[in-house]
Amino acid sequence: MRYPSQATIIEVGPRDGLQNEAVHVPTDAKVRFVDMLSDAGLPVVEVTSFVHPKAVPRMADAHEVLRAIRQKPGVRYPVLVPNSRGLERALAAGAREIALFTAATESFTRANINRTIDQSIDDARAVIQAARPHGARIRAYVSTAFACPFEGPVPPEQVAGICARLLDAGAEQIGLGDTIGAATPADVSRLLDRVLGLAPLDGWGMHFHDTRGTALANVVRSLDYGIAVFDSAAGGLGGCPFAGPNATGNLATEDLVYLLDGLGVETGVSLPRVMDATRFICARLDHAPTSKVFQAGGRLVPKPLATA
Repeated sequence: MRYPSQATIIEVGPRDGLQNEAVHVPTDAKVRFVDMLSDAGLPVVEVTSFVHPKAVPRMADAHEVLRAIRQKPGVRYPVLVPNSRGLERALAAGAREIALFTAATESFTRANINRTIDQSIDDARAVIQAARPHGARIRAYVSTAFACPFEGPVPPEQVAGICARLLDAGAEQIGLGDTIGAATPADVSRLLDRVLGLAPLDGWGMHFHDTRGTALANVVRSLDYGIAVFDSAAGGLGGCPFAGPNATGNLATEDLVYLLDGLGVETGVSLPRVMDATRFICARLDHAPTSKVFQAGGRLVPKPLATA
């Protein structure tokens, strides 16, 4: 099997990871976390979310974080915005890349952002139109693209219709989200068979959660299709609040880097430095990282047998 020679990892730990953590992380620690991820060679680091502080208190310092990080040349720093007001705040803080959000089911969209799908796409269209004069890049997430905690499995044609509307509105890339970590490789195939004709390969990214231990298998199946953009979070931070009390978070960046390195897919990311960033941020949280590679200590270093 021939995989893409290179892949882009979009690090979402500072935003999608920390926004769902129970412990408040100080602004200076968030800034340091982003800088460490940049130094690890990650080409895209999603920094924060410009939502109303009452909706996501963990992201109340979005302006301060974005202004304080050390932006490295060649690294992209997208931020999530929910609407035109969020876009104004993001642009004022210096954002040059925007991520938008909707979901594939009405139930999840209402539970998560208190909007209908139609309303969320209207919001996305308004943000895209307002962002264009500023030259901002636009990415759109479609959450629950495989399964919904309220409605169960989601038909691929339902997801395809939403993706088509977002692309028509001007989104440059769609991130397909397995928000509750329910997908298997067969589900990935069914969805990609349905949507890939809507946009070029570089117009798609995959956002897997490892709730049921299938995230890496789903990455491999995506690679089979030529997909080369994957979201992950250092240490496996975050997770969907509707995925269950014992659910793990995002696919861990360490695990993704280890897999891609082993398959010969170049990422430019330093595994030891990602682990340093994980170690730093998890010292400020109330739990250990879920990354298997982190728990194992990174790459295998053989130890010689002791001699008598």
